[in-house]
Amino acid sequence: MALKQRIQLTAPLRIALKALIVFAAINLIFAAVDPIPVLGRISVYNWLVTGRTRLPYGENPQESYNLSLDSLDAMFASHRISGTAKAADEYRVLLIGDSSVWGVLLDPDQTLDAYLNAANVQIEGKRARFYNLGYPVQSISKDRLILEYARRYQPDLILWLVTLESFAPGQRSASQLVKAQEQPRSFWENTLIGRRRELADWLRLQLYGFNWAATGIDQVYPKFYEPRMENFRPDNFPDGLDAWKGFSADQQFERNDLAFDVLLNAADIPVIIVNEPMFISDGLNSEVRYNFFYPRWAYDRYRAMFAAFCDDNALTCLDLWNAVPSTEFTDSAVHMTPTGSRLLAELLAIRLTENTSAIVKQNT
Repeated sequence: MALKQRIQLTAPLRIALKALIVFAAINLIFAAVDPIPVLGRISVYNWLVTGRTRLPYGENPQESYNLSLDSLDAMFASHRISGTAKAADEYRVLLIGDSSVWGVLLDPDQTLDAYLNAANVQIEGKRARFYNLGYPVQSISKDRLILEYARRYQPDLILWLVTLESFAPGQRSASQLVKAQEQPRSFWENTLIGRRRELADWLRLQLYGFNWAATGIDQVYPKFYEPRMENFRPDNFPDGLDAWKGFSADQQFERNDLAFDVLLNAADIPVIIVNEPMFISDGLNSEVRYNFFYPRWAYDRYRAMFAAFCDDNALTCLDLWNAVPSTEFTDSAVHMTPTGSRLLAELLAIRLTENTSAIVKQNT
């Protein structure tokens, strides 16, 4: 009887030990094989549901049917570019940039790429088709990361929209997407347990795809939002009205303080770099600041450096900083209304139609 009781008592322990061994083995195999990139390329998008028109991004997934994640594989697999074979008559143009390109507060048919596609631009005798690869956070390093990944989709041209904030000191680390790709993982972080958040995000992205396909909603559209700042009070800027990133009118930045070099070496892909439009205030203290982002001295200095850098490196650049009326900006100095987005698209369409042959020759 005692022996039978001991057997009964140790059986659960043996089962638990076996389960623990199996679980440990699964984690070891998972860390060694790293199936996350392969899994990321498996997607319901462009298969069971239509591909997204912009890269997934969002902080309120239950309302926006969208979420931010760290996997470029999963992000691109959900985008329509992954499910669109390049036609023989297609001239493929990728739009790279920040939240203004992505289209904060804009419906999918109001974004820059949507208006450019509607313009039926012809380049070198082919139909230009534009893809929105913008992603929120102003970071030139984040842009370059996305550009490098997007090479596999056979682009003919890159339209890269930038602003001073994109090049600012510290903006490289401002993007979680960049940090996630560059931070080395420990062995524990590579296990199934360590990467459970990535797996959960991948699964949620697939599930939200059905809501996205049914509604077309991929962000929260508030009924009311705080408009871009137009009047600048000294107490809004603890470091001073003329301060920017630790610099001031008395202690200004130099070219090597900005990450211009990230623009170089885009290899054989023609690139047009566009200094994007921004809101220009005429309110209180507007003689000191253009907007919440920039004091006038800093932005004027940046524009001069931007032009000189483009000339020095034979880059094709457009400075469209004031091309959109200030009435056409919403909650940020770079977020545009549908009208502002359309005006910028019309201007770019004209430039592309008139000058693309020269641009391509200059970049190759």
